Amino acid sequence: MPENEVPVSAEPGSEKRMTVLQATFIGVGSMVGAGIFALLGAAGAVAGSAVWLSFLIAGIIAALQGYSFAKLGAKYPSGGGILTYLSRGLGEGHLTGIGSWLFFTAGSIVVAMIATSFGGYASSVVAEGDPVWAKVLAVALIVVMSILNTVGATAVARVQSVIVLIVLGILVVFAAVTLANLDPALLAPAGYPGAREIVASVALTFFAFLGFGVITFTAKDLPNPSRQLPRAIYLALAIATTIYVAVSLGVFGTLTADQVVEYGATALAEAAKPALGQAGYVLMVITALFSTTGAVNAGLYPSIGMTQHLASVGQFPPAFGRSVGRFPVGLIVMAALATVLVLGFDLNKIASIGSAVALLVFSAVTIAHFRLHRETGASLIMLIIALVATLGTFVIFCTTTLVEEPATAFALVAIIVLAVVIDFVWKAGARRKAPRA
Repeated sequence: MPENEVPVSAEPGSEKRMTVLQATFIGVGSMVGAGIFALLGAAGAVAGSAVWLSFLIAGIIAALQGYSFAKLGAKYPSGGGILTYLSRGLGEGHLTGIGSWLFFTAGSIVVAMIATSFGGYASSVVAEGDPVWAKVLAVALIVVMSILNTVGATAVARVQSVIVLIVLGILVVFAAVTLANLDPALLAPAGYPGAREIVASVALTFFAFLGFGVITFTAKDLPNPSRQLPRAIYLALAIATTIYVAVSLGVFGTLTADQVVEYGATALAEAAKPALGQAGYVLMVITALFSTTGAVNAGLYPSIGMTQHLASVGQFPPAFGRSVGRFPVGLIVMAALATVLVLGFDLNKIASIGSAVALLVFSAVTIAHFRLHRETGASLIMLIIALVATLGTFVIFCTTTLVEEPATAFALVAIIVLAVVIDFVWKAGARRKAPRA
């Protein structure tokens, strides 16, 4: 096999049955669940009624990264997704290892955040918003979706397609109704905060686009990943950005920014009331449950292929390439870590840490791409713009959000230090155990 080609792993005798649309829905399902139902209140606290602009800017940054990922994915399709790209550009050393542990952690944070949002909605239906029940239901969702992921990629893709079609259909109706009845005064630029606050909120709303990175791990299940993977990435980002902008305009054109912040995770349901009444509220709660369920499903999906790939190249311990019964170890660890985060962190802190970690990992992948751009055919100028935009967002995040949230800053530093320690300790131990020539 030529040196610049990476085999896309599949089980012996298995057929790759995932379509471009199903791969797209894996990404859309992961993004929409995080962005719309979990972040509007938190983003509104920073950007006010200009949240739609924050989503648009975040979508542009994600599109720049999507361009990089699409070029890399077409050249190096692998079950290891973006972590394969990292190792291709930086080698299988400590930088790749640390980036891999960070990305695995970011994936767990995404799952935890969305499961927490699901728990909040579900508890409002069955337990009058009891916070204990909210955590119980969030953990239950993680367990159920973990079981689904053991059935196989085909089952995950089919379930995801159904969920996303339902969610998108309802959100399109919601956006159309709220946009038709919005109050333009609520969206007047005169009421926007300063440019610094809007840009600072991008670090938070960018979390809503983290799901597109999940699509890179579908390469192992696509019949022709070099052509299909870029299509899935671009289509997913276009759908998510359009939905985010339209829905945020509808919500902030119906409710004041203070009301959105107050309602938090249920802001969409409240925004549906003026036009659709109580039925609209109930419909959006149901949509939120579907959406967050799909997002957790999609968030757990890459844990299997990703950790098996990393174990095979020596970045993760060999145990991550094994299974306990039908449950792959990588899936078990991610689900367990997400459960700890659900029980120990609040929604906003989880989102902030996840965004920061993802921005660092995505920046590292772009740096790795600089060394590969001649092979992938990517424009060096586009890659530079993507890196500046991504790192710039991270710097602004550090100088705004982290300054105001010292606990979050401490947690971020702790995660980075832990990733460094784990990588160095694991590899030092592996070298000592390796047979000497």
